[in-house]
Amino acid sequence: MKKSVFALSALLLAGVQVAHADECSFTLNSNDSMQFDQKSIAVKSNCKEFTLNLVHTGKLPKNVMGHNWVLSKAADAKSVASDGLAAGVDNHYIKAGDERVIAFTHLIGGGETVSVTFPVSKLTAGETYTYFCSFPGHIALMQGSLTLQ
Repeated sequence: MKKSVFALSALLLAGVQVAHADECSFTLNSNDSMQFDQKSIAVKSNCKEFTLNLVHTGKLPKNVMGHNWVLSKAADAKSVASDGLAAGVDNHYIKAGDERVIAFTHLIGGGETVSVTFPVSKLTAGETYTYFCSFPGHIALMQGSLTLQ
């Protein structure tokens, strides 16, 4: 417990925002400026399932400024996004059957909301996970970390 309190304190002092999931769900906002409103999400280990709600607060349609939420191990994120390009917009820029993808939402446009629920048992404490938008080019700005606590 002390270790995690000190780690959180160090992050806060460094100006890093850590969003804790309320219960076993979290709402993440995205916009037309290719931004998520949080760079870090902490999932409680006592949750059986976790629900991510993605809100696109912008106005642009999904074929122009679509956003989704994709979760993978940090080491896999760039290759998952790269492999998803060929899948195209109709497949939400996610390669079919990609086992490196832990969870993902469909692509949404401005004013839309989408959710995904996945078992927390897919996560391992101490592992580094990255969430990102797989729309072409968006991973450069739209990514964050997810941890199991």
